[in-house]
Amino acid sequence: MIMKKLLILLLAIAAIQVHAQDLPHYKRIVKELSSAKYQGRGYARGGANKAGEYLEKEYRKAGVDAVIRQPFTIDINTFPGRMEMWADGKKLKAGVDFSMREYSPGVKGEFPVYHVDTLDFDADRMFADLARPENENCLVCCEFWFTYRHREAFARLQSRDGAPNAGLLYTWTSPIKFYKAYGHRVVDKPIIWVTPESVEGVRSVRVNVENEFLEGYGLFNVIAKVEGERHDSCYVFTAHYDHLGNLGRRVRYAGANDNASGTAAIVTLAAYYAGHRPPYDMYFLSFSGEDANLRGSEFYADHPVVPLDRIRYLFNIDMIGDNNPVQYCEVSDEGMRGYALFERINVDKGYFKALDRGELAANSDHYPFAVRHVPCIFLENQEGDAFPYYHTIYDDWKHAVFDSYEPVFRLVTDFIGQY
Repeated sequence: MIMKKLLILLLAIAAIQVHAQDLPHYKRIVKELSSAKYQGRGYARGGANKAGEYLEKEYRKAGVDAVIRQPFTIDINTFPGRMEMWADGKKLKAGVDFSMREYSPGVKGEFPVYHVDTLDFDADRMFADLARPENENCLVCCEFWFTYRHREAFARLQSRDGAPNAGLLYTWTSPIKFYKAYGHRVVDKPIIWVTPESVEGVRSVRVNVENEFLEGYGLFNVIAKVEGERHDSCYVFTAHYDHLGNLGRRVRYAGANDNASGTAAIVTLAAYYAGHRPPYDMYFLSFSGEDANLRGSEFYADHPVVPLDRIRYLFNIDMIGDNNPVQYCEVSDEGMRGYALFERINVDKGYFKALDRGELAANSDHYPFAVRHVPCIFLENQEGDAFPYYHTIYDDWKHAVFDSYEPVFRLVTDFIGQY
């Protein structure tokens, strides 16, 4: 009799563990999505769509009630070909010493370098210098944030008719970053991100970079549903599964933190809710096109599978693969009615040392919902050990951090249980 009761107890504990947060499952998904198989989950080599196909299988294995593919298209600039650069004859490393501005055209040739005088800057003098024969067809080199503060003058340098320079070198501290957000167009002149040390005092650079602009490129969102006891309203979890893809033929951006971490989290949440019937319908939206300026979530918000006004609360999980004990979040206006409970649960359970609520911004997939008056919260772990690798080649499995997964999982499931 005692053995029978013990067996029942052990089985009950095992059942609870199956339906609780699943760190090994979470790690497996992060490792898979950040592997070379998916080529940085970008667009030029089909990596994002391969990742989407993998997620469809994972949701089905998790036991959800339905998996829906929602296709859409984007125009996007990519760099799948040659990616080479030399500074005064020294070979620079793509993704380490330099990367491309996402809307840059390809470029090939050798160019003199004009270094902007930022200590005694005068825009008229700069343009006069650029008209001199020795600066003909040069690349203008300047610290990025300085160009941002003087963006009217430097915008002219990007235009074919604005100035005679061949392009620009924007210096950015190491590790060098890469972006896709404004890659829906290609500007007149090449713009190259470089580390300051790689071009300090350099007189000329040689470049061979190939771009490919993809028009009407097909992507898709992956939507999973777990049916609840009630269908009149629902909870929604979102995370984007695409990333930056490739920079040339050899460099890829694995995106372990951004955002294999959030994607893996909502797959394990789907498995958790599939294991026991929730009180309301649950939707798990894996978006593509986020790194191309929120294109997947914008498309979904305009074409929802369930009316947006039926969403009780939406959680957008992005870049939680870190270890800062303070959890950053953003909350929509309508979401504030649940934030006090969210914060109180965190204080009572001690999941995070504190919640750091920032201003609502168009920085992830919650934003298209927030501006459409959906109650939502965005969770992103900032300033931990993994955060400096954001949008760099070092955001990979080797640098993956898993500390925030379990507290995020428990915080959101506790909230849903009490809201």
